[in-house]
Amino acid sequence: MKTNDNSFRTLTSLILYTAGLIILLWFLHQILNVVLIAIFAVVFGLIINAPVNKLEKKGLKRWLASLIVFSIIFGISILLFRIVIPQLITQLNSLLQDLPVYYKAVTDYIDKLINNFPQLQKQIDQSEISISSAIPSIGNVVKGIGNFSISLFSNLFIFIVFICMIVFFVGNPKPLIELYLTLFPVEKRDKAANAIVNTSIMLVGWMKSNVIAGTIEAVVVYCFLTWMEVPGALVWAALAFFSELIPKLGFYIMAIPPTLVALSVSGMTALWCLIFFLILNELISDFLMPKLRSSTMNIHPMSSLFMLLAGAAAFGLIGALLATPLSAIIKAYYEEFYLKQFPEDPELENRTQKIIEA
Repeated sequence: MKTNDNSFRTLTSLILYTAGLIILLWFLHQILNVVLIAIFAVVFGLIINAPVNKLEKKGLKRWLASLIVFSIIFGISILLFRIVIPQLITQLNSLLQDLPVYYKAVTDYIDKLINNFPQLQKQIDQSEISISSAIPSIGNVVKGIGNFSISLFSNLFIFIVFICMIVFFVGNPKPLIELYLTLFPVEKRDKAANAIVNTSIMLVGWMKSNVIAGTIEAVVVYCFLTWMEVPGALVWAALAFFSELIPKLGFYIMAIPPTLVALSVSGMTALWCLIFFLILNELISDFLMPKLRSSTMNIHPMSSLFMLLAGAAAFGLIGALLATPLSAIIKAYYEEFYLKQFPEDPELENRTQKIIEA
């Protein structure tokens, strides 16, 4: 009889645990976007926490140090808004108003170019594909802008909540850090603390390198496109500033719109723009960024690209933006919890070279 009771209790517990796990997974799926926003908030909170800690070590109270840092960030944002944003909006409105002109000029140029290759034109005719259908229509673009406008208020609300999460995290991180540490057994908490510290160092280095490289790219892009008389130079410069948030591929993606607009000016202008963007991206990616990130991140580009593709496939744009921070987090925890349990291998470099030369 006792055996039957124990079996019944075990089966009941198993059913309850399974049901609870299913409900938890369903709930996490429903709030996935909220979880990603919370991860973003923690990432930026750890980055902003670095200058706050420096001020706190100089004798300032935590709240005062946080107030100074957030005031500087807010002041810079207001300054940019007053100086750059009005011109940016003006150029963006001009681009949108002239969009039909650019659209027609690009399609006409491509049609004319294809007509010079009869065999290619024959293939296109047989497949019943036109250049106009291959390029998104003006109506679809306008519709997309309209949908964006409708969702503007909900996005604004999410942004306000996001900023509040960062402020609360930086202002009083102790309860959250204690909660994080209690997720680990006592004997693992030193490793957990080291991992979050190393993650913070890498994230700060990531943000510094993005700001430095993004500023250089934005200035160079603005000067070049202004010299080439490509419309919307300030808009494309702003996109260039944020392009490094998507590692390796961001700058190539950003280069497509200004190159198409340049094509509406002339084919030679578009060619020079394409060459310019390719050279600039290679210089930034292969020479500047490795030097900026070598002392803090030291993440192989292949790892970043894998996380980029995985994040984009799973979560879209948010996943792509989180690719580098997630790479830093994974690297920090992998090194702390896995690599450090093994003794140092003095022959590792020789073994690696042997595999490469095989």
